[in-house]
Amino acid sequence: MTTIMAPYRRGTNLFESFRDEMGDLFDRFTAGGADSGQAVTAWAPRVDVEETEREVVVKADLPGVDPKDVDVRVVDNVLTVRGERKEQKDEKRTSYHQIERPAGAFYRVVPLPAGADTEKVTATGSNGTVTITIPKKPEAQPKRIAVQPNS
Repeated sequence: MTTIMAPYRRGTNLFESFRDEMGDLFDRFTAGGADSGQAVTAWAPRVDVEETEREVVVKADLPGVDPKDVDVRVVDNVLTVRGERKEQKDEKRTSYHQIERPAGAFYRVVPLPAGADTEKVTATGSNGTVTITIPKKPEAQPKRIAVQPNS
């Protein structure tokens, strides 16, 4: 089962937020809604999220995806990784017994902690893994305070 993490959006009321979330969810799994008549196979890559004192590192498994085809964005302290894995067809074979590697659009959302420096995000890709590094602002990093003896 694939889980897509999405931050809670504050609307004017709970029903409006729920309706917006359900609309977004529906749009992710259809190509532009019911009128287009063309479904999109959507999947979410597995990610590791690691936080240290100085940065947040997100590693996404994207085997078979060219790093140039990965769209990484940060908006309102939310990291979004999206793109598409192209279907690989072997013209010599006419039938498959089993297909487990998903193809099509992928989408993953990761909320970032307060203090993330979203202006200095970097992303690199190799060996089927995209690594996104988000440094923390200096004021968000822990400061060691020396304890002075009483005089």
